[in-house]
Amino acid sequence: MAPKKENPGKIKKAPASRSGKNRLQERSLEGKTLLVTGGAGFIGSNYIHYVLKHYKNTIIINLDKLTYAGNLDNLKDVGGDPRYEFIRGDIRDKDVVAEIFQRVQGVVHFAADTHVDRSIMDAGEFVLTDVFGTFVLLEALRRTPTVEFFIHVSTDEVYGSRDKGFFSEDDPLNPSSPYSGSKAGADRLAYAYSVTYGLPIIIVRPSNNYGAYQYPEKFIPLFVTHALEGKSLPLYGKGTNVRDWLHVEDNCRAIDFVIKRGIVGEAYNIGANNEVRNIDVAKRIVNELGKSRDLIRFVPDRLGHDRRYALNCRKLRKLGWKPEVEFEAGLAATVNWYAENEWWWRKIKERSAEFKSFYDAYYKDRK
Repeated sequence: MAPKKENPGKIKKAPASRSGKNRLQERSLEGKTLLVTGGAGFIGSNYIHYVLKHYKNTIIINLDKLTYAGNLDNLKDVGGDPRYEFIRGDIRDKDVVAEIFQRVQGVVHFAADTHVDRSIMDAGEFVLTDVFGTFVLLEALRRTPTVEFFIHVSTDEVYGSRDKGFFSEDDPLNPSSPYSGSKAGADRLAYAYSVTYGLPIIIVRPSNNYGAYQYPEKFIPLFVTHALEGKSLPLYGKGTNVRDWLHVEDNCRAIDFVIKRGIVGEAYNIGANNEVRNIDVAKRIVNELGKSRDLIRFVPDRLGHDRRYALNCRKLRKLGWKPEVEFEAGLAATVNWYAENEWWWRKIKERSAEFKSFYDAYYKDRK
């Protein structure tokens, strides 16, 4: 069935009470149909697994363009589940988006270009997907009063870097890379639509995620798979940059919690207070695999490399959420997953032209 054309001159205005702003509301996914954008990616696919496991009567529609990082192997085990539907499409396609919105009661928006290194090489696609794509979704939300909530998944990187202290949700956004700049634009656009149109939007800003199904050009999976192959591990600068590592399962639990108890119009930091230097993460990876630390190779630093991300998460914890996965245990489980699922990552590293072309272009001169 062809997508129904929208008439931009006829916008159904939602009642002011639709937003529920400044009110604590109990919501549930049970019995709802949920749109997950970018559900074939790393966090999106883990979230789909989480929802299907914990909600027996929830239907998920996964809208994903299947760019280089979108991988249906991530959802191979749920492909036959009658509660799951995959639609290959672009969030920038307003007709496809509008048709799907007529079928759902909730949206969790993961879809984005996310790799900082790629954004440095080509920022344009990040702006088109992360900002304009979010705009298309928000316009569809504005025209669809039956959608009860919209979770916009932002990132801790929108705050920029700080040497001391922690970022709270009210701190100004000061992004440093084209990626984080595009995410900050989408973040503020979502907030503006919530304020201007009274839409039921909640923003979450997770810290660095790690876990199963992460595309192997990202830091942890790249280093794990390279170590398994006996290849050198290209570590930026002196490896002293600090990240707060959040296991993807904790992130999924937090998003579910925000759907249930988050206040419309608010933003929530999601972190685990696992601040670890990159060099120490690299050492733990080689130790887990019984490899030599000589594999670690220091390379020239990335442009505009943020030194430290750190989140104040009291706002979410006061509502009752807290992380459950300790970093050492989570990293060990993640390393073990890649070791046991070579079929998954080797297919990408050896057969994907996208992976090879990026890796060669980005790392060939970093010696």
